Amino acid sequence: MRKNKHLDESCKTGQISGTKMAFYSLKKYQLPPKNCRDLLKAWGCNDQETAQILERMPSLHKAKLDKLQSKLQILHDLGFTSSGLIKMISCRPRFLKCRLSNCLDERVRYLEHLFGSKEILQKAILRNPSVLTYDLNNMIIPTVELYKSMGITGRDLTLMLLSRPTIIPRTSLNAEKLEYIRKTGISKDSKMYKYVVTLMAISRLETIREKIANLEKFGFFEDEIFRLLGVSPLLLTLSVDKVQRNMTFVVASMKQPAKVVLDYPFLIYKNLETGLKPRMTLATKIDDMGLGPSINGPKVFTALRMTEKRFLKVYVDCHPPETANMLMKCYVDAKHVKRLAEKAKKIQHKGFPF
Repeated sequence: MRKNKHLDESCKTGQISGTKMAFYSLKKYQLPPKNCRDLLKAWGCNDQETAQILERMPSLHKAKLDKLQSKLQILHDLGFTSSGLIKMISCRPRFLKCRLSNCLDERVRYLEHLFGSKEILQKAILRNPSVLTYDLNNMIIPTVELYKSMGITGRDLTLMLLSRPTIIPRTSLNAEKLEYIRKTGISKDSKMYKYVVTLMAISRLETIREKIANLEKFGFFEDEIFRLLGVSPLLLTLSVDKVQRNMTFVVASMKQPAKVVLDYPFLIYKNLETGLKPRMTLATKIDDMGLGPSINGPKVFTALRMTEKRFLKVYVDCHPPETANMLMKCYVDAKHVKRLAEKAKKIQHKGFPF
């Protein structure tokens, strides 16, 4: 009785978190939750959070409450709250259906040592909740050792694990991929090395071949393509369609040689509808009106790389109000032009995007 009185006082003074208080309340009054909704509320979720979780994962209605409660307790012990749970469910809707308790302590100790602190481990789990379910000896450790053997260790390895959440189950390096990495000519001391290795490792071979072949269509030699990938490895994350459309615009509309992207890779990354096309439309309008400064010529690449605010300040706001309004209307209208047959486009999902 005295223990319960002390607990009540602690709850009133806020010395116990809402989540822990809920679990104590269940134990104290021995009022087992009737359904998963009651259990989530007892864990610390409010009505809105509970509804959001159940909407994302309706199968929880059929979950066994004792197993669900043990998983919530594991997350609580790791320092997660209701907001963290929502992020995990949004990221992996089936997360709470996975087995979490199998060799959990050993796995958590290894991961905490790998990431350097419990706080960074929590960030990694939020980015990829499945990391709590991966087999330690058959998946996590072999993947980490593989990257260490490639020269990616310490902070670089941690950064890659955080930036690419599915790096552990997706990593695969064979002789062909290793040859691709060698062809980039990038050294282990380069800042881009870790990106080249990890993106090659998590990409499908057929996808890499397809993206290389797509660039070859524009007249690139193989050594130029791999040199470009070494300088700008994130090209491997872009779809074939995007690269093809941007390259076609650079060649056909901007009248630039295809190989200009070797010096200005941002031309492939830039959004075509909201970035490249509107600015080039404005460049034509400025020239037609005989205004300055001109966007075309050597300054075009600088103009295309500017932030929106800077671009408008240099090429629109510098004119008298009436002229500036006319140019601004031209620019805004160009940004609102829809891609041809965009609604009719069939989106093909190939699973992992790389």
